[in-house]
Order: sequence, then structure tokens, then C-alpha cells
Amino acid sequence: MTAYVVAHVHVENWDAYREYMRHTPRLIAKFGGRFIARGGEMVTLEGPQETLRIVLIEFPDLAQAKAFYNSDDYARIKTLRDGAGFAKFVAIDGYPVE
Repeated sequence: MTAYVVAHVHVENWDAYREYMRHTPRLIAKFGGRFIARGGEMVTLEGPQETLRIVLIEFPDLAQAKAFYNSDDYARIKTLRDGAGFAKFVAIDGYPVE
């Protein structure tokens, strides 16, 4: 079943964060993933105004999403955003096709 990684990101240092962003697409693809949304224009429809950058990544399944995040390759790339801000990553199963 398809799974998604949702990231909520507060960027404080765009230069460092851009360097991190340069490396993530190829690694995500290595685990069968692809970006669905990557910090584009956002409108809060209900609740408190969302101010964090939102990133949505699709993977073939939850195992691949976890394998990406826990990989040695990602651990190395993740250090590029040290000091660039903070992030919260959540992996979730997609909804089954009925």
C-alpha cells in the first residue's frame, strides 16, 4: 500500500537548506519515492494559520519510506540541514483503493 512522508519544516538558514534540498530528490527516487508537494503556495482552509513549509513525499509502501529515512545515505544528507532550522517528519500509510 502506498505510504507518505509528511514533513513540517521551519527554515532559518535558506543557504544550508537549499544545499540539503539539492541532494534529496535522487535519494528519495532510490527508494521508489517521489515528491507530491515541496513547499509550494499554501492556503490554510481551517484552523490556525500554517506557517511551516510542508513537504509531501510518496513511497511504494511504509517499509520503503522508513528505509529511506533510516538509511545511511539520508543520515549523511540530513547533516546538511543542521542549523538550517527544524523539521518534523511523519510517515503514514495511504488509503487503500476501494
